[in-house]
Amino acid sequence: MPDVSTKQATPDYAAIKARQKAAWSAGDYSVVGVTLQIVGESLCEALDLRAGQRVLDVAAGNGNCSLAAARRFCDVTSSDYVEELLERGQERATAERLPMRFELADAEALPFADGEFDAVMSTFGVMFAPDQKKAAAEMARVCRPGGKIGLANWTPDSFIGQLFKTLGGYVPPAPGLASPALWGTRARLEELFAGAAAIAATERHFVLRYRSAQHWIDTWRAIYGPLQKAFENLDAPKQRALEADLVALIGSMNAAHDGTMAVPSKYLEIVVTRR
Repeated sequence: MPDVSTKQATPDYAAIKARQKAAWSAGDYSVVGVTLQIVGESLCEALDLRAGQRVLDVAAGNGNCSLAAARRFCDVTSSDYVEELLERGQERATAERLPMRFELADAEALPFADGEFDAVMSTFGVMFAPDQKKAAAEMARVCRPGGKIGLANWTPDSFIGQLFKTLGGYVPPAPGLASPALWGTRARLEELFAGAAAIAATERHFVLRYRSAQHWIDTWRAIYGPLQKAFENLDAPKQRALEADLVALIGSMNAAHDGTMAVPSKYLEIVVTRR
């Protein structure tokens, strides 16, 4: 994925989306997703959600933020375009006995009415929509005037941002595709939500904790679709080179000194107030 530039040829969004959907459907992202639960809880607090509010989670994955909002007695709709991830979210909601709705939905064409929700949110989800402007416009459209849009987005210099930069060196992104990590910059947010009444952004860190760098690579290669697909598209020598680059990246950011992996990955916690 490109680092900064968005001024390139218009990409084939439909083709890109099809490939992305195949990647996110591969492996089992829900295993990664559950480790990020604290991010959803924090975002719901930042949004100051109130019981009874109508809340939409966009690109919800297996429902971290959806569940956090339901625990606050909100009227929650959890949406994603990957059916398997919605099923994982349903399993979790059933286990916790939390009433929620689940809708198969594309972030760039949400099947909801204008102003239908008091709060619209997404944790590390909508940032991967290929048409960033359309996805942002859809989130704003379905949020009522005066309502809030909450986001958790990896920054370009975060571990995850650098992960995708590393992958882009082996599997180049589609020409003209803007980096998802731009959603983790204040400048891009002001472009995407130019009509907002206010945009608040707070830097936070999520720490990826694994037994070792190799444990992280083995785990994510098995269950994280984008990494799994990257390895599948490379021959054996390039696979070894990619693995070596990932070990080096982890080593450069690892805060642990006991042989384990504890890598902080910076993200922006964002609250947009709709005008």
